[in-house]
Amino acid sequence: MPEIAWGKVVGPQFKNKVIAICGRLGCDPSHLTSSIAFETGESFAPDKINRVSGATGLIQFMPSTARSLGTTTAALAQMSAADQLDYVERYFQPYRGKMATISDVYMAILWPSAVGKPDATVLFKSPSPAYQQNKGLDANNDGQVTKAEAAAKVVQKLTKGLDASRRG
Repeated sequence: MPEIAWGKVVGPQFKNKVIAICGRLGCDPSHLTSSIAFETGESFAPDKINRVSGATGLIQFMPSTARSLGTTTAALAQMSAADQLDYVERYFQPYRGKMATISDVYMAILWPSAVGKPDATVLFKSPSPAYQQNKGLDANNDGQVTKAEAAAKVVQKLTKGLDASRRG
């Protein structure tokens, strides 16, 4: 079985399911586990909730997104992490074959219209509400968040997850 970022942290059932899902989606499993690590604060907890937005779970499903997938954030929070991966796969289906980079995998979660666009693409500009919500991603404090800046923290999770103590 191949080694992936965070593989020792998530356990064999979760890891094997991520590898299978990414095979069907055409993306790197280490990119997905690193995105999940970022979204859950490295907990990989299916019940992780953002108290401000109500987003829940492995990829922080918004309540409206959960409904569009035929479930609720409350139901997602009750699932095991491995079971919630079924909804992660459903969510990612529209981007199948389009997530060649870690930034594209993360954009499918954060800002889907940026999937496949250059890393210099501006996602959010000050003073918009979207910028205000995401200004922590503006690494150079220039009043705009690019795709590369938004993905930078996920890239850091990839590096951390590929460390020998976590890779497996």
